[in-house]
Amino acid sequence: MNTETLLIELGTEELPPKSLKNLAVTFYQQIKDQLDSANLGYEDIKWFATPRRLAVKVIKLEEKQADKEVEKRGPAINVAFDAEGNPSKAAQGWARSNGISIEEAQRLKTDKGEWLLHRAKQAGKTVETLIPAMINLAVKKLPIPKPMRWGSSRTQFIRPVHTLTIMFGEKVIAGVTLDVSSSNVVTGHRFHHEGLVTLAHADEYEEKLKAAYVQVDYQARQSLILEQINKAAEQLNGEALVDDDLLAEVTGLVEWPVVLIGSFDEAFLQVPAEPLIYSMKDHQKYFPVTDKNGQLQNKFIFVTNIESKDPQQVIKGNEKVIRPRLADAEFFFKTDKSKTLESRLESLSSVLFQKQLGTLKEKSERIASLSEAIANKIGENPAQANRAGLLSKTDLMSDMVLEFPQVQGTMGKYYAQHDGEAPEVAQALEDQYRPRYAGDALPEGNIGCAVAIADKVDSLVGIFGINQPPKGDKDPFALRRAAIGLIRIIVEKQLSLDISELINESVALYGDKLANENVNSQVIDFVLGRFRAYYQEQGISVDVIQAVLANAPTAPLDFEKRIKAVSHFKTLEEAATLAAANKRVGNILAKFKGELYPEFKASLASETAEKALAEAFDEVKTNIAPLMVAKDYQAALTELACLKAPIDNFFDNVMVMADDEAVKINRLTLLNEIRNSFFAIADVALLQ
Repeated sequence: MNTETLLIELGTEELPPKSLKNLAVTFYQQIKDQLDSANLGYEDIKWFATPRRLAVKVIKLEEKQADKEVEKRGPAINVAFDAEGNPSKAAQGWARSNGISIEEAQRLKTDKGEWLLHRAKQAGKTVETLIPAMINLAVKKLPIPKPMRWGSSRTQFIRPVHTLTIMFGEKVIAGVTLDVSSSNVVTGHRFHHEGLVTLAHADEYEEKLKAAYVQVDYQARQSLILEQINKAAEQLNGEALVDDDLLAEVTGLVEWPVVLIGSFDEAFLQVPAEPLIYSMKDHQKYFPVTDKNGQLQNKFIFVTNIESKDPQQVIKGNEKVIRPRLADAEFFFKTDKSKTLESRLESLSSVLFQKQLGTLKEKSERIASLSEAIANKIGENPAQANRAGLLSKTDLMSDMVLEFPQVQGTMGKYYAQHDGEAPEVAQALEDQYRPRYAGDALPEGNIGCAVAIADKVDSLVGIFGINQPPKGDKDPFALRRAAIGLIRIIVEKQLSLDISELINESVALYGDKLANENVNSQVIDFVLGRFRAYYQEQGISVDVIQAVLANAPTAPLDFEKRIKAVSHFKTLEEAATLAAANKRVGNILAKFKGELYPEFKASLASETAEKALAEAFDEVKTNIAPLMVAKDYQAALTELACLKAPIDNFFDNVMVMADDEAVKINRLTLLNEIRNSFFAIADVALLQ
């Protein structure tokens, strides 16, 4: 079968740079899925994207679907013909719909009966027939939250569409999408190329656009930008601050990237680096530069969409634009330092944390009290923790944070240092928001840990306390992130804290503000639910996590020890048998309706295997008692694994449900005691 290159391009006005890649990949995936569903073979398929186009190129696409034989079953023979053998109306209608006579119909015989049958060859549809509908369906499924209309048309899309290119080899496939008819022309660079670019063949796409100053391959363009940025940083003997989101946004802003270097007055470096960096990155889409020691330089790297004959003019223009931005940051910093953080505390009374939960000042006071309690538990300075908690939200009232919300906490640290607060208190003001996202750094100091934990617990308890827990993908107070952060801090900082105790203390601090009587249990369940996500990311199997969750330990460090212990236990040869035995015992006990004895009675034991298991268990109990006190769960499970042989022997040779009621209850009591010894650590019956 003949094959050719298929090119589809939707030419638009400037697309949103932050969503460009997602739009392009979705468009590509929709086309790919439809080609696969239509059984059209191809060698490869690629996607392209620039600010002014979304495109898909299919290499060596088959020109049509393969012909196939289809079977169309008709009515059963006893329905198709009457007693005299005359065809019924049902049979005649079926024959007409297939374009045949009754005499031309075949018969299909099976064990279940006989039917009329028509076998026909169905011709495959051509690319020219299939592709236009595929494009329209793909466009409809693009993730566009806010479509727009343009001109007098009622057609809606994310941006106005100007060209539609559909080519199969050198042929133009006729089609209409978003009121635009297909052609073989595409647009070049807005400034570097006048007029349209005409394609004689789909294979010319990348080459001709490159000649028209358009690097249409998104990934190649991004790699080129990154390479040029790194070279520019090397010239400065520094390192560019490149994050994935900004790199993707810049890639979505340009079609012909040219990287240049600008500078600003060194005096601005007296301002903390963070607001300067955010100003450059967020407002101007520049890449700040640090020296080899991580200190911010008065240089920045930027990407322009034109290849200027006089790049110095472009540089001067960007330097002129950034100056007032940095001057604002300098002004805010100087102005903010004229007031202490403590003097801003009262102004928090005018800002609501949440309508039912009160103001930010009230939240700060609760955080202060809870931070102090946490500091006492972990052996840190309670007065410093209280002070840090009280000042934790005061920088939100500074001009700098009002302008650059991303530096909240960080500016609190700088202002606290200026005010002469203790170093631990100043650092805690920055630490309180950590970790901000998955993989983010944890608080540096333990005072910061105390405040960060208190802040997260206060939010969890408060929002659950007014019956507004996260639902579906809606989590306006980022409680899932708070719970994961809570777990990470306690586990990774090795803090001996119990979440249940913290929740109870937080509930008490809220007083009568909470309407939900079940807030304690609901918050605990919510946090326990985050353990699964936390450990799955570390590669821990779900059954191990479920086994520990069955015990519902509320101290994260204790949870961590159990996870490690059960993970190790699962590697032992005895694990599978003991897991099955625990499950069997659980099933037996679930059916038993009576009451067990307080403890196993050796006097009622008569079978050798029964006595052997009881003796082995007595020895294991003695061995694991100090291990459980020390929370050495791994060693305890290893000791319990020694029961495999006597348990196997017991089940092989002893009738648990004996006729003698006292003996039966005694044996069930022994099994229950053994199961409880395992369950004190985890429900190993859940292990797969």
